[in-house]
Amino acid sequence: MSGDGDAREELRALAGRLRTNLALRARSGLAGVPSGRSRRGAGAAQTPSVEPAASGVPLAAAPDDGAAPERPTGLAGLRLAREELGDCQRCKLAKGRTNLVFGVGNPEAHLVFVGEGPGADEDAQGEPFVGKAGQLLNKMIEAMGYRREDVYICNVVKCRPPGNRNPEPDEIEACEPFLKKQLAALRPRVIVTLGKFAAQCLLRDDTPISRLRGNFRTYEGVQLMPTFHPAYLLRDPSKKKETWEDLKAVMAALRRMGLGPGGDPAASP
Repeated sequence: MSGDGDAREELRALAGRLRTNLALRARSGLAGVPSGRSRRGAGAAQTPSVEPAASGVPLAAAPDDGAAPERPTGLAGLRLAREELGDCQRCKLAKGRTNLVFGVGNPEAHLVFVGEGPGADEDAQGEPFVGKAGQLLNKMIEAMGYRREDVYICNVVKCRPPGNRNPEPDEIEACEPFLKKQLAALRPRVIVTLGKFAAQCLLRDDTPISRLRGNFRTYEGVQLMPTFHPAYLLRDPSKKKETWEDLKAVMAALRRMGLGPGGDPAASP
């Protein structure tokens, strides 16, 4: 008899676990398990509830697919990215910085310039491209018919590499997610990358900049023009002509989109 009693106890325990599981599934609204809140017959068709919109057009029920909410764009998106970056200590560059250099410009810009990393002047002021290379970049932007405040300017890494050395792979890896968030918030129509690290980072292409420049590529559906960094142009002014050709191609692309600053572009910087 003890064997029969043990069997009955096991059956009761199994039934209890089954009831508990079914109750949990019903509360979760899982398919095939009717919720205790629904009193409709098993054959009744279940349709999503809708509420009438102000215009009289019904609003479909929002899908519950577990997708992440869409990130804000424009100024709100940039602010969110900056908040997420915080007082970044994600790589070794943080120890030597004076200021974190996030980006500057028009949050609705259709033209974005992406450099490599801050220099000494940028580190001191907390703004990208404010030294000699920045002065040349301003002339390049103005030659295109824009003002600095019309475009958006940022760098791959947000802290100054010591001695203005090239950013290292681990530093780029730490900062790249925030560059991507900036670009996602800006939604530019054209990106101009300045120097090899910016181009190679976004394009995942280690081709030398001398071969990348002058040819449109795409980054997540956005036209991207690689060109030389203004600091390089200061060292080798003979490359300014090639850079100007790249920028003229950018202007032509923007005009085809019906975009641009208006008026005739100025002479080559």
